[in-house]
Amino acid sequence: MPEQFEVRLPDDVRLHVETTGPADAELTVVLLHGWTLDGRSWHRQLAGLEELTAGRVRVVAYDARGHGRSSCMALRTATLAQLGDDLAAVLDEVAPTGPVVLVGHSMGGMTIMEYAHRHPGHFTARTAGLVFVSTTAEGHTHTAYGLSPRIARLIRLAETTGAGVLARCGAWRPPRALLRALRPSLRWLLFGDRCDPTDIRLVTSAVARATLRSIGGFRASIGTQHRLDTLTELGNVPAAALVGDRDRLTPPPCAESIAGALPTTDLTVCPGAGHMLMMERPDEVNAALLGVVRQALDDTAALEPLG
Repeated sequence: MPEQFEVRLPDDVRLHVETTGPADAELTVVLLHGWTLDGRSWHRQLAGLEELTAGRVRVVAYDARGHGRSSCMALRTATLAQLGDDLAAVLDEVAPTGPVVLVGHSMGGMTIMEYAHRHPGHFTARTAGLVFVSTTAEGHTHTAYGLSPRIARLIRLAETTGAGVLARCGAWRPPRALLRALRPSLRWLLFGDRCDPTDIRLVTSAVARATLRSIGGFRASIGTQHRLDTLTELGNVPAAALVGDRDRLTPPPCAESIAGALPTTDLTVCPGAGHMLMMERPDEVNAALLGVVRQALDDTAALEPLG
């Protein structure tokens, strides 16, 4: 069973953290979820890592501020920069020594880039591998929702205006009845050709746990972040980037630009998949993650291949 506890940050925000695996493991894998989601997003990776790494890896998953079971925060701290600082604080508290592999989905991947930008010495000293899942280093540059540019601009205008309103709503959470009504829209936006009913229910449940402040507040920095220059300075760290070719939020050009800036990146494009790759294509995500873990451990012979 995972160990559950809280990490209290300097501004008194409390982060819900879950860990599995031995505290003295050779390597720590940290899973960072996407915007409006929570650590449960990684349930298929948690099971896969535990089975395939034979106790050599400790896995840490936590809910970002304002998400899941973590507490709400001041609006001014609803930024990617703050999330990068939070990641540094979580590492210091939960995995203060040893190498780490950082795995980020969507906003989680952007959090990793912000951590690398704001804490370069810390990042270099600790990070042994990176996995970017359905994320971007270029804000909303490539986000067209799979629609025409004109309609995409209108949607973005409505989205950013609505985000500003939601950000001022504090710790309130979306009504579950409304989210159930919006489930077909969430399915269209987040998933590709196939969607397991349990996955869309989990996503809807996660959005219901996110505070309106976090749903609205993070939108501005997510849309404007540009960190390709940061990626070019990361050297030879083993990395993987995965994207679905039906991703309406972070389409393939997002992953391609990451791979272009960080040449050590192994790029995987998943046909027919959308934004929720770790649910839609768990085998591909687990294979890429295990490949980076193997390199980080520098002991490929001791780990069985994915079957």
